[in-house]
Order: sequence, then C-alpha cells, then structure tokens
Amino acid sequence: MNDILAERITHHPDRFSGFAALPLQDPGAAVTEFRRAITELGFHGAMINGHTHGSYLDEAKYWPLWQAAEELNVPIYLHPWSSPPDQLRTYESYSDLLGPAWNWTVETATHALRIIYSGVFDAYPKAMLILGHMGELLPYHMERFDQGWQLSSGHHAKHPITHYIRNNLWITTSGNVSPTSLTGALTALGADRILFATDYPFDLGPAFLATLESGILSTADLKKVYRTNAEHLFTLSGT
Repeated sequence: MNDILAERITHHPDRFSGFAALPLQDPGAAVTEFRRAITELGFHGAMINGHTHGSYLDEAKYWPLWQAAEELNVPIYLHPWSSPPDQLRTYESYSDLLGPAWNWTVETATHALRIIYSGVFDAYPKAMLILGHMGELLPYHMERFDQGWQLSSGHHAKHPITHYIRNNLWITTSGNVSPTSLTGALTALGADRILFATDYPFDLGPAFLATLESGILSTADLKKVYRTNAEHLFTLSGT
C-alpha cells in the first residue's frame, strides 16, 4: 500500500505527500516500515486507525514506534475507529451513538489519553501526535484532566496533562468546525496547534469554510491554520 501511494505521489509531487500505513500486528515490522516510508518513500508521518485488535499505542511493545517518530521528526496521526466489540455494551439499542456522533470520538480521545498518561512523551518529548475533528474533545476538558492528575497517585506522566496537550499534540479542523469548537480550540491551544483538514466527503462544504473565515481567526492565524503550521510540522518547503 505504501509503495502504491508513493507511486501515485510521483505524478503530482508538488501537490501530494503521504502518511505511512503500518502493520501494527507486528510492532517490529511496523517500525521497520515506518522508517522505510519516511527515509525512502519521502512520506511525512504515519496514520493509525485506532486500536489494533484491542491493543493501544501506549503499550510497551509500541514505544519503539514513538522512538522512531521522534528520531524521524514526523508525527503520528491517530484516526478514529470503533471501540473493541467487548466495550460496546453501553451502545446497545442506540446505534446512532456509534461512529462519528459519539463512539469514534470517545474511543479516539481515550486512546490519545492513554498515550499521554503512559509517559510516552516523557520518554520521547519531541514525539508528535495529531488528532482530527478539533482534537476529539480534548481541548475542552483540559483543566479537568489536570485536576484528576493532581488528585491521583502513582501516575506515569511526570507533568500535568495539559503540558503534553500543549507541547506534543496538534489538532485538525476535519469534520468538526463550528464557531463553538473553533473558538474553544483557539482559546485552549492557540492557532499554532490547529491544522486545516477536510473530512471529505463528510464535511459540510461551504459552511465549513465559512466558519473558518468568519473572523474568529485573525488573518495571520488563518494563514497559520491553512498553511504555515503544516509547513513547519511536516517540514515542507513553502512556495
């Protein structure tokens, strides 16, 4: 799959790059392929679609993947998927809560929190995580995370949780831009941590762009979101 994507990119290298797909069923092979995709194929990160048969990226077997991400200086984009089947009891008879309405968001946010709370970013402080959909609700709950961290004992993370959200996390606008979500994310994280992305064909088209350009973002911040943040994060050359 990565070779096919790399070949397609060669037709429009000034327009496209790629995220690597990784065989996480075999963590060692995943690291090897991650390094190959970046150093040989010229990709700019990896995209991981949720858990792997119930295994999450905070687990020790995946820490070499985070080490590689730090060494390669590229982000990992955590994309939503459904919770494992044994965790779906609470959704019985309410299928409209599955998918993007709720389950994907909660599942992906919890996955990201497992990574943050595990201490991965203490071990690899320059590793970078991207979440779509305006951060899967994390920017709107930050102080609560810190309250829990301060009250608990035996936690693995060395710093309050907002430290990692503000230093290791970037979010994208994909599929979840409203005046409320954009204002909240801007207040919580600042424009430097927000990346433009669509959720085609699921986003709202003209309304999506109208919100971004409604005046909530200054002209300078809109340029960051549309362009310069991505140039910096993915080490792209501006034109």
